[in-house]
Amino acid sequence: MGLFKKLFKAEDGDRVDYYREGLDLLGVGKYHEALTSFRLALREAPRDTAILQQIAITYTRIGMTDEAVKTYRSVLEKDPQLAGAHYGLAFLLLREGNTEGAASHLRAFLARPPEGPEAVRHVEHARSTLASLSEATANGEVS
Repeated sequence: MGLFKKLFKAEDGDRVDYYREGLDLLGVGKYHEALTSFRLALREAPRDTAILQQIAITYTRIGMTDEAVKTYRSVLEKDPQLAGAHYGLAFLLLREGNTEGAASHLRAFLARPPEGPEAVRHVEHARSTLASLSEATANGEVS
């Protein structure tokens, strides 16, 4: 009966929260299952940038970095101010060797950093990475 309720709406009108399900699956390392849930959530809310960001994170975790980059760029087309998308894209670009692009997105992230206890480590990571990139550029190590 559980599967039936998931595939079809429950009799009492309850709907499966695919976004929440995706977050739960992502949290326990079931990345492919999480991706499926996020895609189902996106069908219900095609322009939801939170869902798209989670899809990009999931792509990153399963090694589909090209898809993650495309998804982060799609998020930023919809909302250029989203700090999380700038953060994720910055580190993917850095991994590809695109230090200039990475620095640009780190600056955008730090211009409007998220707040809260969880955000502190991301903000510090972005600051230290940007400082390292700036130092490397000043020393002629990066073109």
